[in-house]
Amino acid sequence: MDRRSFLKGTATVVPATVGLQMLTTRFAWAQSSDFGSDEDVLNYALTLEFLESEFYRQGNDAGLLSGKEAEYVQTIGADEDAHVAALTDTIMKIGGTPVKAPAVDFGKSFASRESYLKTAHVFENTGVGAYLGAAGFIKNKDILQAAAGIFGVEARHAAVVGSILGLSPEDGVYMGATETPQDMNQVLGAIQPFLAGSSSMSGGAAVTR
Repeated sequence: MDRRSFLKGTATVVPATVGLQMLTTRFAWAQSSDFGSDEDVLNYALTLEFLESEFYRQGNDAGLLSGKEAEYVQTIGADEDAHVAALTDTIMKIGGTPVKAPAVDFGKSFASRESYLKTAHVFENTGVGAYLGAAGFIKNKDILQAAAGIFGVEARHAAVVGSILGLSPEDGVYMGATETPQDMNQVLGAIQPFLAGSSSMSGGAAVTR
């Protein structure tokens, strides 16, 4: 299975409080050990890609960017759509059941160009850390290679957004000589504020990171 076979899929939306509960329940044991199967890792990644895909759909529709900035970020959004389709299709091909897309609330993330881009930077870096943190649990080498391909694209996204924001290369566009993996708790902590109905909803608080 290569990146080209990581294609196509559909999504069903569920309330975010239910989606988060499903995610944390399904993977609760992963916080203390590891993922039980490649399907678990793929569904974990799919949940994050659903979030990013919808974020860019709403953000790009808001018309906060123009010129090359808009072009670059629209391309990022299209990549996230492709990741959702790819992961969904792969899960089905291995006989699994794709998780459903959570409802989201991005709060004040679209209040301005800067808030949009800062939130995008958080999401992209979270995605990079999540893929790296889960990579060691993937058993199928073909799936691992395809996931690594998505990881690489997410890292490029983070760099592009950081550059648009005018961040310094060190500690801004990239974070040292190697990427840092993120575990389940770290990833859920980053995305929970953007899930509709979340008790920790803070109207875009994560953009301050």
